Amino acid sequence: MADIIAIDKKRKIKDKEQAEQIRMHKILAVRKVLHCTQCASKCEKCGSQMGMSMREGRQASDHRHLPYNFCESCAEEYSDYIARLQGKGNPDYYWHNDAWLDIWQKWIHYQHAIDTFLKSKEFTRLLQELKQDEPI
Repeated sequence: MADIIAIDKKRKIKDKEQAEQIRMHKILAVRKVLHCTQCASKCEKCGSQMGMSMREGRQASDHRHLPYNFCESCAEEYSDYIARLQGKGNPDYYWHNDAWLDIWQKWIHYQHAIDTFLKSKEFTRLLQELKQDEPI
């Protein structure tokens, strides 16, 4: 009888360890998505740190209408991307060619894919499960 109890205890320990491992995978999945995509102190395009100096604050307000959190350089590029889609843009920027336009288009599609994932019922379920597991 003692052997049966020992096996039962081992099974419970293993199940608990497996449940904790799954929970950690859930936490890492959420952390990775939110850390990599929702950081307000990084440029969403290039990932550079964005400080809060007076000059940067003024420049950020100049680009308030943009749908993404960009550094000054990426904000200018995005504005030129939109202008080029409208048949305009700065002709001096000859490197803003079709391949450059394709990069921006694919980056925007990637951002949309992330946003769709964040709003998916499965990701919402994952957040709810982690919220329920939090200690009170």
